[in-house]
Formats: sequence, structure tokens, C-alpha cells
Amino acid sequence: MLILQKLFYRKQYGLEKLMTFSPRIFALTLVLGLALILVACASESPAVVPPTDAPVPTSEPAAPAEAPAATEAVEAAPAESTDPTAEPAAPEVVAGGVSFQNDVLPILERSCVRCHGGMRREEGLDLRAYAGLMAGSVNGPVVIAGNADGSQFITLVMDGEMPRRAPRLADEQVQILIDWVNQGALDN
Repeated sequence: MLILQKLFYRKQYGLEKLMTFSPRIFALTLVLGLALILVACASESPAVVPPTDAPVPTSEPAAPAEAPAATEAVEAAPAESTDPTAEPAAPEVVAGGVSFQNDVLPILERSCVRCHGGMRREEGLDLRAYAGLMAGSVNGPVVIAGNADGSQFITLVMDGEMPRRAPRLADEQVQILIDWVNQGALDN
């Protein structure tokens, strides 16, 4: 408050020359100070709420009630257990063996997609989906359906040359890939 009094009573304190610049400096300081306060208050991040195990409501519309065939199928299906301690059912295995979606793709996503997918596709090989794997690389096809021994994809994995920037695949994972190729490398 004392500073303001000095600014307004400049003749009393002999600050004639200083006052020619002081109102401008005072106004600039005031504006910058307020701007700083507003920025500091506006950029305050909200409190982070830890995730809970509660289900998150979705905005998906409910299934239409005009499907009599679907209701008949539901009535014919055996009732599932509602016991919360029961283990979830294992993913459906395709009759005949290994499933690309359930067995092979998760291995590729964990170990291969960093270098062969997204923005980065070494050798032009995209392993994010079945079509990319079957399209092969700039060197040609990498999977020969039904022939794991002749597939470059399997050879590189078995020799430990791939994946280069991830831990070596476990023997079980390598066997899943071999079985999938030998079973025809189906998109299932």
C-alpha cells in the first residue's frame, strides 16, 4: 500500500522523473502478475483417481428385442454358472489346432510388432494382422502354409535370430507358431 501512496503523491517525495515511467512499469507488472496467476491456476492438473475394479458403464445400445431366433438359441443353450469363484472358460480352440487370433497373434503383438508393425516395418514386414504376415516382406513370402521347415518366419525364430529386440520366445511359443504353419497357416 505504501508503494501506491508514493506513486500517487510523487511531488511529495520528489519522484517527478521516476513517475514518468512508473505507471507503465506498474501496469505492466500488474498485468504480468495477474497473467502468471491465471496460468498457474489454469494449468493445475486434476487429481489422478486410481482405477477401480468396478465395471465401467458403456454407452453401447442394448440389443434389439426383435430377434426371436436369438432368444430361442439362448433358451436352448445350457445355463452358465454364476459362481464368482469359478475360473473363466478357456478361449475356444479351433477344431484342428492352433488359432491365429487366440494363439499366434498375441505372441506376435508381444514380441514382434515393435519392429514389424505400426510406423516401423523392418524389411517391409507388418505383423499386426494376418494379411500383413501372409503378404511377406521385401524379400518375398515369409510363411509357406503347411511347411514350417521351409518358412523363413519359423527358421528365424527357431534359430534365435528373431526377435532381435525382445527376449527369445519360449519353446511353447515357438511350438505354437510351428503347429500353426504346419496346420495350413489359417486365418482363424
